[in-house]
Amino acid sequence: MSKLAFVFPGQGAQTVGMGKDFCQQYDVAKKLFQQADEALGYSIKEMCFEGPAEDLQLTANTQPAILTMSVIASEILKEHGIQPEVTGGHSLGEYSALVAAGVLDFQDAVLLVHKRGQFMQEAVPVGQGGMAAIIGLADEVIVDACEKATKTAGEVQAVNFNCPGQTVIAGTTAGVEAAVETLKEAGAKKAVILPVSAPFHSTLMKPAAEKLAVELDKVTIRDAKIPVVSNFTGELETKAEEIKANLVAQADHPVKWIACVNTMKEFGAETFVEAGPGKTLCGFNRRIDKALKSMNVENLESLQKTLDYFKEVR
Repeated sequence: MSKLAFVFPGQGAQTVGMGKDFCQQYDVAKKLFQQADEALGYSIKEMCFEGPAEDLQLTANTQPAILTMSVIASEILKEHGIQPEVTGGHSLGEYSALVAAGVLDFQDAVLLVHKRGQFMQEAVPVGQGGMAAIIGLADEVIVDACEKATKTAGEVQAVNFNCPGQTVIAGTTAGVEAAVETLKEAGAKKAVILPVSAPFHSTLMKPAAEKLAVELDKVTIRDAKIPVVSNFTGELETKAEEIKANLVAQADHPVKWIACVNTMKEFGAETFVEAGPGKTLCGFNRRIDKALKSMNVENLESLQKTLDYFKEVR
């Protein structure tokens, strides 16, 4: 029997206005926004609804905003009787997945990702680190180019293995720029510097990982009610201690998203619902395996399409 996976997006999917229509129709959305505001000590709800976009794009705000939106979408689906049997998330999205699997309390997760955003930003001064998306080259070519650039220009590595033909690199500004030039010469269809403020998931994030470990010690982490796939290992995890260790490692190690999706497939997942803003993971799924059925829930319109689909197949 085909299993259902919930997957949750990472940074970059945020938009001003997100969650507003959910709040108008669902009490659970109002409740979760209120809980998020209480946990943070400021109104992430107001920032999601009204902006300004510049504030919403700050990493320490983006992370709790997307997590809140993602958990709201997940909880609304559950209210309609749609329950995942396995879950996973991309980078920040792994925290949303852990809330959905009963590992973390929502308010703990909101505050954790807010601090995670702060720690990541503090780890490398603005302007000294960056990221770039590389399109159309094999992973081994990218890894090799990064190793060479690290020796000649500055530290850089492949950090997001998103889907075949799309890999993200991160490191020092000089290292990323040198690798980008090498990869363009190697035949990359695109090699684009990303508009981000830090080299996420690179070894330069080690200070953030160390601070995050201290914060994770302060919250309750439970065994998962359903399996959660780890960005760090690419494997299914259910034990609290392993999940905790993987979250620390995730901060300064690559996101193995292709492995995550393949692991969920091997578990039996053929239908994937991306809960939260955007359709990024649906796009990755199409590149990983066209046979997978993927849909997203980010507003009332996309929710209705997803509910209609499940009415037909049940």
